Amino acid sequence: MKILIITPMQEEFNFFLQSCTRHGYQTENSVAGRLPVIRLPGLGITLARGGTGKTQFAVQTQHLLDTYTDWDLVTCAGAAGGIIDDLSIGDIVVATKTVEHDYNNKFNKRPIPSFDGAQTAIAGLRKVSLLPYSFKVHFGTVASGDEDVIDNERRRTLHQSTGALVVAWEGAGGAMACTFSNVLFLEIRGVTDIANHNAPSDFETNLEVAMNNVAILITSWMSHMQQKREYI
Repeated sequence: MKILIITPMQEEFNFFLQSCTRHGYQTENSVAGRLPVIRLPGLGITLARGGTGKTQFAVQTQHLLDTYTDWDLVTCAGAAGGIIDDLSIGDIVVATKTVEHDYNNKFNKRPIPSFDGAQTAIAGLRKVSLLPYSFKVHFGTVASGDEDVIDNERRRTLHQSTGALVVAWEGAGGAMACTFSNVLFLEIRGVTDIANHNAPSDFETNLEVAMNNVAILITSWMSHMQQKREYI
């Protein structure tokens, strides 16, 4: 099984990789087309960086999909701002759906673009035991748009309009590339802030914790699948 994990930012990439190596997983430097990647052969994972914003992320995801055509799943893994009160810093949101919230069509009432997460992968992640870790895993909608949400009013209205648990940037770009290439897609986000005026500093402070938890969830899931000989 071959899973492609794409982080938007280099810092997210670095913290994800550090968590994997800290837990004893072997890594190999490689190249996929024009992009450097890290392979974790023991888990069947390839780690790449997709860039910031929906467009850049979509371009680099599509390049990776065109370079190798046998991915079983592509996952956008990164940080997010919480827009509901039931989330704590370091919690994880697995996107049952990614919605492109900043697609502002004024000509008609066509729904905003929406992309369902890979159902078999979501079902598998629900089975993962994360004892003794204290963070929680939530399943729900992720709002995707090239916008920093840093005030409570915008946070509230965005939740009301999308039903999302968190807001992030790049997921819709990755989802569009995977839809075009007929590859399964899933977005997984770690909560770094609550999308208020403290979000910029909270993001910097909590990014390592959030990405460590994202890595723990994904590697625990992959290890569980290998032990049970389950497939996506």
